[in-house]
Amino acid sequence: MELTQLKNLVMEALADLKAKEILVLDVAELTSVTDTMIICSGTSSRHVKSLADYVVEKVKASGGSILGREGERQGEWALVDLGDVVVHVMLPKIRDYYAIERLWDMKPLREVA
Repeated sequence: MELTQLKNLVMEALADLKAKEILVLDVAELTSVTDTMIICSGTSSRHVKSLADYVVEKVKASGGSILGREGERQGEWALVDLGDVVVHVMLPKIRDYYAIERLWDMKPLREVA
């Protein structure tokens, strides 16, 4: 699946389940790990898990591959590794604490409220 298609698919999945503060970061020039990071917040542990599960479901249904999943059991921070795209779904307090956006010290490619 092409990068743009994958990003759009993830964004649609997150929007479908009402993810909060969705942020897309182009990190291709900063790391070889991934090209894009998508960061969003969930309103509860259950919401965080549901968002991650739905992203996985939509990507698989579209023929995409899931390289890894982490953190869903606790529900504070879930990570879905799609290769070219890594998705971070966090509770707001965890997102504030780790401040991934500031870690990369860059402006977002796109922000969706």
